[in-house]
Amino acid sequence: MLKKYIWILLLAGITVSCTHRSNIIRIGVAGPMTGDQSIFGRDERRGVELAVDEWNESGGVLGKKIELIVEDDQHDPRQAVAVANRLVTDGVIGVIGHFNSNCSIPASAVYHRAGIPMISHGSTNPQLTEQGFDNVFRVCGRDDQQAKIAADFVCKTLKLSRIAIIQDRTTYGEGLADEFKKGLSNNCKVVYYGSIIQGDKDFRAVLTNVKAQNPDLIYFGGVYPEGGLLVKQARQLGINAMFMGGDGIMGPEFINIAGNSANGVYSTFGPDINKVASAKAFIESYKKKYGEPGPYSIYAYVAANILLSAIKDSGSIDPGVIIKFIHSHSFNTALGTIQFDSKGDVVHSPYVIWQVQNGKFVQL
Repeated sequence: MLKKYIWILLLAGITVSCTHRSNIIRIGVAGPMTGDQSIFGRDERRGVELAVDEWNESGGVLGKKIELIVEDDQHDPRQAVAVANRLVTDGVIGVIGHFNSNCSIPASAVYHRAGIPMISHGSTNPQLTEQGFDNVFRVCGRDDQQAKIAADFVCKTLKLSRIAIIQDRTTYGEGLADEFKKGLSNNCKVVYYGSIIQGDKDFRAVLTNVKAQNPDLIYFGGVYPEGGLLVKQARQLGINAMFMGGDGIMGPEFINIAGNSANGVYSTFGPDINKVASAKAFIESYKKKYGEPGPYSIYAYVAANILLSAIKDSGSIDPGVIIKFIHSHSFNTALGTIQFDSKGDVVHSPYVIWQVQNGKFVQL
């Protein structure tokens, strides 16, 4: 009799557990939640959390509550693969992330094998969507797009001729630097091309070699922790060349590191969301909950909303159905209408030129 009673309790527990799980939709969010790039991870998490909270407050999706599983890849490719495998095991039906291209690319193979959609909000290396994976999307642009805009600005608008290029040996940094070099016109000569190691703090040896070439501009392929130190140390060495980077240096953290040396620095990024009418509601909601949005907060928010809208409007939690729906539909988002091409890239490139003026990034 006791054994029978125990089995009844066990079966009841299993039934309750299955019923509970059937009322939940799990989505994953993966990025650098700790370490020197944790600001990017924080902004990503908050953007996705805001979207999920709004959906849950409105009843969830398809009558189910949304549960968010946050994973930290520490901007390390090996951790990214481990994170991807954990998210698949946890039964997520889609993933927002990763942020860094060197994480998104290996992780995307895991999601592809599992057949679940992945929408990156910040990985810009072209290789991510050149793999032929139909489950991979990104709401940001590509490095070949932003690098060409940067190169045209340097050669045609600023009319500079002597260019130094430094990259951080990552998938993102090296790829961006190479695309920028490729985009330079004949009147722009590369007088120096070199690299640093991500995580290092002292770049004076490299910069001394740069100074000897007397460049008009230093272009950096990399992220803000190293970018801020590079421009600061360049000024300390008496290098007066202009400085430019990609979307990886965007945000107040770069300025905090570089100090007054940041003034005048150029960058490529998407449009100022304060000038985008469709972003108004997002900005108000985000500020109320978290304070000022980071550069990528809205991109993570949009990525999450696209995934959840696809689930709702397709009427399915089958990842394969969701993937096909995302490919075949456009989405009205806080960044305006977004549609993906066959590779999973946004149809319209979002990049514009920014400059640090009086301690703030300003869209030119």
